[in-house]
Amino acid sequence: MSTVKIWHNPRCSKSRSAVALLEEKGVDAEVVKYLDTPPSRVELMAVLDMLGLSAKGLMRTKEDVYKELGIKDITDEDMLIGLMVANPKLIERPIVIKDGKAAIGRPLENIVELLK
Repeated sequence: MSTVKIWHNPRCSKSRSAVALLEEKGVDAEVVKYLDTPPSRVELMAVLDMLGLSAKGLMRTKEDVYKELGIKDITDEDMLIGLMVANPKLIERPIVIKDGKAAIGRPLENIVELLK
């Protein structure tokens, strides 16, 4: 039996749609409100690896905190990961994790592909 986890922000319409999609498909997913329970550095690094993305590739660059922290020109992966752990609002959402693979639910079709 596979375990499915979703990093969810209930205030985000895409994230709510992703949870609804999982329910519609009968997937019993562990819902992690990642703003309340941020991922650890190790968890975040694992998800980046599953997604095949750099830390910058997983960042919400339009968030106020991104601008406030002046991240635009930072390229140090370790520093960027630390900033995401300390400021989980920077992490793109929703992220669904299943069987050692992950998908960002933008668009939701990414999640559908992951569930196949």
